[in-house]
Amino acid sequence: MKSTQIVIRSLALSLLFAGALAQAATVTGTVTDKTTGKPAVGDTVVLVNPMAGMSEVAHTTTDAHGRYSLEQLSDGPALVRTKHQGAEYFIEAPKGGAPGDISVYDVAAKVTGVFIEADVLEVESANGQLKVTERYFVHNTSSPPTTQWSAHSFDVILPADAVVNGVGAQRPNGLPTSVKMEPDGPKGHYAFNFPIQPDDGEKDTLFQLSYNLPMSGGKFTFKAQVTMPADNLAVIVPKSMTFAAGSGTTFKSVPEDPSVQTFVAKNATPGKVIDFTLSGEGSIPREQQGAAASQQPAGMGTQESGGASPDASTSAPGNQPGGGIGNPIGTPDPLSKYKWWIVGGLALLLVAGAAFLLRAPAGAPAVAYDGGAGNYPIVTAPTSKHAALLNALKEELFAVESEKISGTITPGEYAEVKAALETVLRRALKRGA
Repeated sequence: MKSTQIVIRSLALSLLFAGALAQAATVTGTVTDKTTGKPAVGDTVVLVNPMAGMSEVAHTTTDAHGRYSLEQLSDGPALVRTKHQGAEYFIEAPKGGAPGDISVYDVAAKVTGVFIEADVLEVESANGQLKVTERYFVHNTSSPPTTQWSAHSFDVILPADAVVNGVGAQRPNGLPTSVKMEPDGPKGHYAFNFPIQPDDGEKDTLFQLSYNLPMSGGKFTFKAQVTMPADNLAVIVPKSMTFAAGSGTTFKSVPEDPSVQTFVAKNATPGKVIDFTLSGEGSIPREQQGAAASQQPAGMGTQESGGASPDASTSAPGNQPGGGIGNPIGTPDPLSKYKWWIVGGLALLLVAGAAFLLRAPAGAPAVAYDGGAGNYPIVTAPTSKHAALLNALKEELFAVESEKISGTITPGEYAEVKAALETVLRRALKRGA
């Protein structure tokens, strides 16, 4: 089948590339200000080594035409970082003489056209504790395209008793990133110092948090709030837990996935509390959830900025900014556009980061690095010399999940391909350890 053939071809390519010797190379490219459509003149450009605490390998500034040139002394993984009006932008250092062109944008503290398309809470419970994974899909549809960036680029309000375990983010086109979330005002209020870049096609900015909450008497009442307009607020819980919407709060049940319960509230506005109570215990069966998603008819449940109607009973496109989460409530699974994030979650984020970082030369140390205010890519994996193989694995892992969701691969084919990919990945990790 197609996916298995790709893996086999990737294995063959890895054998060709495994013996390549490290050698100096020149990284060149052009930095373009997409807000003005002109070259970005005088911007700092730095080549950094993610396996050595993001140490600088070389640096320069763009010339009058926005061009830059940097010398890379090894074939290990490297990033090119440029700073424009204080906001940082990254690309993977290209190989084989490919151009390292970088798009940047002018910066403003508040930008018209930034909104939340979906605030998705995935909640599980055990031993009197709730485990919450919350993901914000944030669009920037500004025109001209402008990056929203400041010490308060994105604000969130969590329950006051929340104990935060992890925070991550991802740009429209970029690796998963470890970020800091600073307390901001009352307990439970936090701010991200992270740029919200303009969308890249359908790709937006993702913020992800994981936190625990204590239950009292076997239940917990959320008083959810958003800090900017949100087309959708979704809650996903196990079948064994009980969901009860608060008085005056309207949630619609989305019953298409039989392995979980999904509830969606439309058009959340800043300052308005959306309350709901959860009780009971249970965990989300992710494998079963994914299998249910894979059985949906191909193409169902996804729209390209078509809009979701405020009236759940209709299917006509609405006029909300950005168009909503997908098909309106009442048509199959309005969360299917994000199902691959919801089902896979941070695991897929880490696979993407590992696939890049595993490209380091054999023997390089595996490190964990919290980028802090610099928002640098996560480094959490061992190293390997098998660059071509691991890059192909990354692409295939994402491709097979997408095929499963769209229904273009049968459950049997999905299981076979996924098992093969996992076997190859384990072998690659073992060789590179």
